[in-house]
Amino acid sequence: MNKSELIEALAKATDLSKADSGRALDALVETITKTLKKGGQVALVGFGTFKISKRAARVGRNPQTGAALKIPARKVPRFVAGKTLKDSVK
Repeated sequence: MNKSELIEALAKATDLSKADSGRALDALVETITKTLKKGGQVALVGFGTFKISKRAARVGRNPQTGAALKIPARKVPRFVAGKTLKDSVK
């Protein structure tokens, strides 16, 4: 399912217009993004949790030359599925 299909499904489920559903989806994504940028997490009970994890610095290899590369530490977004979501997918 892509974004436009999701907007259409939201519009049908909520009796909102596609434009309103699109704005609601965009607002949700923007809010989650802002919260993660601030270092917080977003927990949707039954669905899952969006949070930030730290990835340690490491040494990698250039696949063409085999030369060692230093890959710096960084923060990466993670999603951990909730129990209800996991159980419904089984």
